Amino acid sequence: MNITLNKIGRRFNREWIFKNIDYSFHQGESYAILGANGSGKSTLLQVLNGSLTPSAGKITYNDGTAEIEAENIHRHLSLSAPYLEVIEDFSLNEMINFHFKFKLYKAGMDKQAVTDLLNLQGSHNKQIKHFSSGMKQRLKLALAFCSDTPLLMLDEPTSNLDTQGIDWYLSLIEQFSSGRLTIICSNQQHEYGFCKKHISIADYKS
Repeated sequence: MNITLNKIGRRFNREWIFKNIDYSFHQGESYAILGANGSGKSTLLQVLNGSLTPSAGKITYNDGTAEIEAENIHRHLSLSAPYLEVIEDFSLNEMINFHFKFKLYKAGMDKQAVTDLLNLQGSHNKQIKHFSSGMKQRLKLALAFCSDTPLLMLDEPTSNLDTQGIDWYLSLIEQFSSGRLTIICSNQQHEYGFCKKHISIADYKS
């Protein structure tokens, strides 16, 4: 999957969050979107994943053989973000089953493998509302990484994770990001240190 931005901009009321972004994202590459808190990183990611439409410019998705319409891009991506909530009243089993009604498992993965990855073998029937904030973050990351999609988008991926959780996240990067177009929104170097290409929101302010 490749994404091409042509003069992309997004504004709220009269204020431009960013504008005139000309950039291409390519399959198999890793990118970090960088900037201070409130700079517009998450807004750009939401434009990239089709949650928001740009206020100016054009975004094009291509899977290498054909163009993908923006309204269908969600079928090709996995997302973990602070604004993307898990369903609190679901059990762990129910949440995994629900998620994978819409996504395929990556090769070699199934519900048990996801549970093992989370180290929650005894919590199949535990409601997510009883999970800690760190455990909820781990769940969101595991669902994203274990979905068989060419696009992987992560916003502040280690929020609510301790040192052990950060190491766990980095192990998922090694295990599950190969061959995907991976985009990380962050201002913490440990989250995006593996990314070969960086985009600074500050470069696209009016």
